[in-house]
Amino acid sequence: MKKSIFTLAALFALSASAAQPTDSVNGQYYKLFAPLTFYHSVAANQLSMNDADETTEAIDAALMNVYLNRPDLVQVTETEQEQSGTLRQDIIDQPVTQQTTMVEQSMPMPEVPEAEPVEVAVEKPKFWTRKGDGFLQFMQNYVSGNWYKGGESNYAALGSLTLEANYDNKSKWKWDNKLEMKLGFQTSRSDSIHKFKANEDLLRLTSKVGLQAAKNWYYTLQVLAYTQFARGFKTNDIKTYADFFSPFNLSVGLGMDYKVECFDKKLTGTINMSPFAYNYRYVDRSWFNGNQWFPSRYGIDEGKHHLGDFGSQLTATLEWKMSDVLTWKTRLYGFTSYHRAELEWENTFTLKVSKYITANLFLFPRFDDSNIWDDELGYWQFKEFSSLGFSYNF
Repeated sequence: MKKSIFTLAALFALSASAAQPTDSVNGQYYKLFAPLTFYHSVAANQLSMNDADETTEAIDAALMNVYLNRPDLVQVTETEQEQSGTLRQDIIDQPVTQQTTMVEQSMPMPEVPEAEPVEVAVEKPKFWTRKGDGFLQFMQNYVSGNWYKGGESNYAALGSLTLEANYDNKSKWKWDNKLEMKLGFQTSRSDSIHKFKANEDLLRLTSKVGLQAAKNWYYTLQVLAYTQFARGFKTNDIKTYADFFSPFNLSVGLGMDYKVECFDKKLTGTINMSPFAYNYRYVDRSWFNGNQWFPSRYGIDEGKHHLGDFGSQLTATLEWKMSDVLTWKTRLYGFTSYHRAELEWENTFTLKVSKYITANLFLFPRFDDSNIWDDELGYWQFKEFSSLGFSYNF
């Protein structure tokens, strides 16, 4: 409706302007296009007896039609306009001019170098991480022959090397591999048979494949195999108590693996629980299988070379950086076939003296009821040593 009214008014204005010369058309049509206002002259002209020109009558008729039919479109009255004031005279009298400054020559446009092709190198993700550490340490103890408390002089050396190669595709799969090698020897004056004998001997491989089940949980298949390098003796005893592949232990477990990260990642490691595990033990030397002079020390019947059991298994490997100079590494291994049990708890405390010098304290309690009963310790065994020497991480 509003659009039709203004269209009608515009037509009246155009028709009137066409009937008159162009110079007579000044600003008398502004009433039709300005915001709709109630003008007193429109109503007064309707009641006046004087004749007005055709243009004025057309404009007044269009506005009067709006006043009578659509008074809601009227926004302001002529009186309100007068009360609002007029335009500032200084603005009307003084035209606004633009100050223009001419220069002889404009600055040249900067040259934009053309875009050169860029080679984008996409590196293949590194799924494998490798690390290792090793140390070589020595121990020496001298006691004179007339020392009032007695004792014996001895020398010892210990070397260790640990290598790790771990795969993680940052999605679901991981594969951890760890190879541990330790070999130590000692000498003592009281042993008239052996110049030196092994006091620490280990060759162990741990490998496990995991499929992620939750944030820190993995379905895991773990394989654990270990033996030793050299022959094992006792003081002033010609018998060999252990040798390479005598015994050899192989354990395969299926279960769950939990990734440990505590104390702002100062305590890290894994805990593996395998309710379905198979433990296999092999002895190459027939001498170790048990006879009337040398009872079996590994639970293998006389005349046999191997022993296999199904059961459950637990393996926990943790590292706790207690401070900048003190670290505790522990490994707990347990296996039970529900008629025999084996438990090992290795603890290594490392004190960092300098960048390449460390001191170690090693504590190793062990339980194995397939071994020979001891009158003092029963089925328990214990090993302990402390050392000082060189270490290196890579």
